[in-house]
Amino acid sequence: MPSPRPLPAFRETTDRRRLAAAALIAFPALWLGAARPAHAQGGARLRLTPSQTEGPFYPPQLPADHDGDLLRTGTLRYTRGDAGWVEGTVVDASGQPVRDATVEIWQCDESGHYHHPGDGGRADPAFQGFGRTQVDADGRWRFHTIRPVPYSGRTPHIHMKVKRGERELLTTQLYVKGASGNARDFLWRNMSEQDRAALTLSFDSSPEGWKARFPVVVAT
Repeated sequence: MPSPRPLPAFRETTDRRRLAAAALIAFPALWLGAARPAHAQGGARLRLTPSQTEGPFYPPQLPADHDGDLLRTGTLRYTRGDAGWVEGTVVDASGQPVRDATVEIWQCDESGHYHHPGDGGRADPAFQGFGRTQVDADGRWRFHTIRPVPYSGRTPHIHMKVKRGERELLTTQLYVKGASGNARDFLWRNMSEQDRAALTLSFDSSPEGWKARFPVVVAT
């Protein structure tokens, strides 16, 4: 007796899975394992990502090389530090991707120096120190950089801005879960527990090096 034909819904699901698997094989470096932004359920509003001070080291002029790979500057390659990825999404309070958002990050090099005149020009020229990227259609962004390190008076952190055109939607800082200097840091310790939880990330192992995932919610 011949086997019954599969129902159309099952065939459609199977075809989608095959297409998804083919896409991962064809493009293994594109967002492997990255989830789409979550949408607020039942009309609920997502909590906005806490803001923090810009700090003194935002570059007065953007460097010529300011893409998403902070470990390459022109022909130079930065080999110090613990390389990995910080990535996430930008959505509004209803969970919708902010598709025209730009994300910027900046941080010190492995020796604790920024590319900024106020830091005396001591930063390693091979470390880009600042990156900017446009989010994709799902609001996703990604940077290749080093695990942040402490310097005098501060616990490890990465600075971030989210912009929409010339308008700044968010300025904040990202912290490392379990860093010994967190409790002594004047900014981290003055946050509420809820804000600390939102800005303190796990830096987890992955085949690509460490990976920290940061979902950003902004008012638009």
